[in-house]
Amino acid sequence: MSDAPEPAYRFAPEEQPTFPGSPYAPTHPGWRRLGYVAIALLVGVSSTLGNALVNVNVANLSGAMGVYVAQASWLPAIYVAMNASANLTLVKARTQFGIPAVTKGLLIAYALAGLWQFLFPGFASAVLIRAVCGMTAAALTTLTIYNLLQAFPAKLRPLGLVIGISIPQLGTPLARLIPVEMLALDNWRVLHLIEMALALGVLAAISALPLPPSERSKAFQPLDLVTIALLVPAIMLVCGVLGQGRLLWWTDTPWLGWALAAAVPLFAIALLIERHRKQPLLQLGWLGSIDIVRFAIVALLVRLALAEQTYGAVGLLTSGGLTNDQLRTLFAIVAAAMVLGTIAAAATLSEKRLPYQVIAAALVIALGAWMDSNATNLTRPPQLYLSQALIAFGTTLFIGPALLYGFIRMFRRGADHLVSFVVLFSITQNIGGLGGSALLGSYQVIAARAHVQALSEHLLAADPQVAARIFSGGAAIAKVVADPTLRTAQGGAFLVQAMTGEANILAYNDVFRLVALLALLTALYIAYLVIFHAVRSRRKTTPEIPT
Repeated sequence: MSDAPEPAYRFAPEEQPTFPGSPYAPTHPGWRRLGYVAIALLVGVSSTLGNALVNVNVANLSGAMGVYVAQASWLPAIYVAMNASANLTLVKARTQFGIPAVTKGLLIAYALAGLWQFLFPGFASAVLIRAVCGMTAAALTTLTIYNLLQAFPAKLRPLGLVIGISIPQLGTPLARLIPVEMLALDNWRVLHLIEMALALGVLAAISALPLPPSERSKAFQPLDLVTIALLVPAIMLVCGVLGQGRLLWWTDTPWLGWALAAAVPLFAIALLIERHRKQPLLQLGWLGSIDIVRFAIVALLVRLALAEQTYGAVGLLTSGGLTNDQLRTLFAIVAAAMVLGTIAAAATLSEKRLPYQVIAAALVIALGAWMDSNATNLTRPPQLYLSQALIAFGTTLFIGPALLYGFIRMFRRGADHLVSFVVLFSITQNIGGLGGSALLGSYQVIAARAHVQALSEHLLAADPQVAARIFSGGAAIAKVVADPTLRTAQGGAFLVQAMTGEANILAYNDVFRLVALLALLTALYIAYLVIFHAVRSRRKTTPEIPT
């Protein structure tokens, strides 16, 4: 059966769906192709913009919700967990129920969650909408690719994958361009209205120009639901630990360890079930093959490095007192660089060049991070325009070719490997991004403590320069503090505050150097693999010399 009554048009063999649950691919007139491109742009940006607006304003939102920043940081973690695990369900759901039913159902749920948060704002409603948003974003990312595949002829359809996965990356820089004052009106109800509008706008667009029908068939098996019920809470626990670890600190909060301990048996039982199934949801043998493990490692390492932009550069500037309003030009440049990276990836695309594109992306990211590693307390957005543009360019130069590389290997194994690949790629990118922020944030805290200790060793009371700095700090408040002892104490506090600020900047420089090293090592690792495979292939094709 299909999503719609039997159409008059008969699909040719070359127009058949690539995988169960994907739409047919007939030849469309030019106006319809342009329509699919426009919808892909809308859907792709909408898939991440709502959550990005929350992420970039989470500190401000915590006050409006009446919770601490650490509690509000659960919101990005919940989104990542649901987004990373959504395709455990969505791939087969599209096959069994059809693309329109699944996508429209999630969009309606997203809009209703936004309405609930608008009417009853609070932390509980925020958790609900982030969970629904995570699942909806996963569905919309796939829908973006499906729409672009309709716009390209068969020979150019790999471009649909590359461009389709790149469009959602624009959500974060675009979110930085929207004024906080506008979002915060009426207790942040404008933000809730924007999320509702995104859901309803996408719903209207895909209803006005729907995709071609898809073949539907029974896909779910009873044990699929058991595996999903085990893996989703396990992923949620891991994401919660990654999101909270650097804020509550890893060794100071016992429940972080208990959460990881609880996640281990959930993962173990799920994998044990999958390993002994005749028709598993996850192809563990393929996921454990050396080629796919290498792919996952590279995808994860690059995503870890890309946290330099979302955590490192933003953290450096906000530690200097800058707000979102002062970062608009920087992120407008970042968005433009992402578009250029997508164009470069599409223009140079070929199966043989995929490893070289990822190498180039890693080197560009390494260069951008290294350029940031000499920041001072005078560093402002203009000094980061070029470096952050390079990292943004590397982001979209990497993600499209990486997706296509994995997709080709999955395609050669068959449709039953689709869920495994989509879940693997989603986990490396979503949990990799969250883990990158956790890694870099923790490293920054450790490095800052080390720098504070090193700098404090030189602050001796007998040092004339130190004494003069303390005196000048006290003199600055002489008009409001008459007691000389209090002025001296406050002058010392000002000096410690300045020293802590310098230590934080030095720590961010260490973070940038770590990212540069990580990206460089990733590029070298891929280059080694390319050379290794080339040498091995040459040896296999070289005929033996008879003796």
